[in-house]
Amino acid sequence: MQITSRFTIAVHSIALIECNRDMKVTSNIIAGSTNVNPVIVRGVLSQLKEAGIINSRQGASGVTLAKPLSDITFYDIYEAVDSVKDEGLFHFHEHPNPDCPVGRNIHAATDERLRQVQTAMENEMKKIRLSDIIDDIRREIGAGN
Repeated sequence: MQITSRFTIAVHSIALIECNRDMKVTSNIIAGSTNVNPVIVRGVLSQLKEAGIINSRQGASGVTLAKPLSDITFYDIYEAVDSVKDEGLFHFHEHPNPDCPVGRNIHAATDERLRQVQTAMENEMKKIRLSDIIDDIRREIGAGN
């Protein structure tokens, strides 16, 4: 399992919304910036709205943030659009051979370690705030990039 592009589309969308607070940001505008089909963008926005990260009303005032950037982390976005929930980040092959000594013991040897890796990744994601991302983008824009 890998984190899909929905995660980065969501981060990009939030950055675009924040950097364009003075204009009506729509899913079509976001689709143009991300270069992704508007249907996919609308799906991601729907997930962000359900998670309480953005506000949107069909055809109304565009998309706005529902909470301060400093209160939104990479983990919040991951959980909203790409969380692997019960499945886990690592999808193990289904039926290792029980007649093989390695196949019989591979889960006992690796499952907890893989869970630790996922937990470490999620804990790191909780430290990264969207306000930091926006600060970096604004610095790049100010540098002419």
